[in-house]
Amino acid sequence: MAKNKLQKQEILRDLKAKMAKAKSMVFASFNALTVSDNEDLRDQLRAEGNEYYVAKKTLLNLALQEAKLTGIDAKNFQGQLAVVFGYEDEVSPAKVVAKFAKGHAKNLEFVGGILENRFIEPAQVKELASLPSKQELYAQVVGTINAPVSGLVNALAGNLRNLVYVLNAVVAKK
Repeated sequence: MAKNKLQKQEILRDLKAKMAKAKSMVFASFNALTVSDNEDLRDQLRAEGNEYYVAKKTLLNLALQEAKLTGIDAKNFQGQLAVVFGYEDEVSPAKVVAKFAKGHAKNLEFVGGILENRFIEPAQVKELASLPSKQELYAQVVGTINAPVSGLVNALAGNLRNLVYVLNAVVAKK
């Protein structure tokens, strides 16, 4: 059903607000995805602090231009287009869509994205999806910081253990 001018302005305002708030965006073509699959993807994205939004390419182009994100023409993308807004984590939208796409390879694929106000190609979005999540990176940093401390503790414990062995040997000899 065609939308009137007021509805289109409302959608445009909504898109601009979402773009301003988002840390990253992923564009995905979702041809032949069933309604239940679409809803399942929305739920998975929502659980990670992301939002799945479908809009006409013309309105999306207008919103991109008004947000000063140039060099992107949504009309060049094939098929139906969805935008996934990442509000909490830059990597999360790409990771969730990539994980979901494994089971729906023919029906869902990356067509690009926006990271740090620059357009990124589908291959770059796939690379982004392969990065560890923020929580995994935090765990790696903590492990890296903890490694020298635990090494020092083990070295000191080893010296004490060796001292006890020497003292036991001396006692056993006497």
